[in-house]
Amino acid sequence: MKRKHKKYSKPKKLYDKGRIEEESGIKKEFGLKNKREIWKAEAKVKSIREKAKKMILANQEEQKYLFEKLKEMGFKVNSISDVLSLEKNDYLKRRLQTIISKKFNVPIKKARQLIVHKKVLVGDDIVDSPSYLVQVKTENVISLKKTKNQNPISKLK
Repeated sequence: MKRKHKKYSKPKKLYDKGRIEEESGIKKEFGLKNKREIWKAEAKVKSIREKAKKMILANQEEQKYLFEKLKEMGFKVNSISDVLSLEKNDYLKRRLQTIISKKFNVPIKKARQLIVHKKVLVGDDIVDSPSYLVQVKTENVISLKKTKNQNPISKLK
């Protein structure tokens, strides 16, 4: 059995006041459960940047393929410099929790609750992970599960 490795790395300085305040603001803005979710987003963005760095010397077709993949994920990139300028906030904006909050005009914490309680459908599938990365083509098919009596959002108000 293979050992699972972490998908993120902890900060080098654990008690850096500036970083802690920045992460607290991001945690509040995106309604994250803990700072580990921020570190995972940083790791994902870092891997995307590393792929882009390798593509600098590649031919145009391979670069276009990378750009198309990132556009499907919802990132606005047209060049290597755009990919290298991606930040963790860009990644966090594509999470299901953030998109539910914006689309249905509910507070970010309530969006997380709806997702965890399996009230959100992406297409025909129930998604219960707030960190699910929403692609552009599936953004239009996000809906809330109908209950017998009423819509789940009306219970929240």
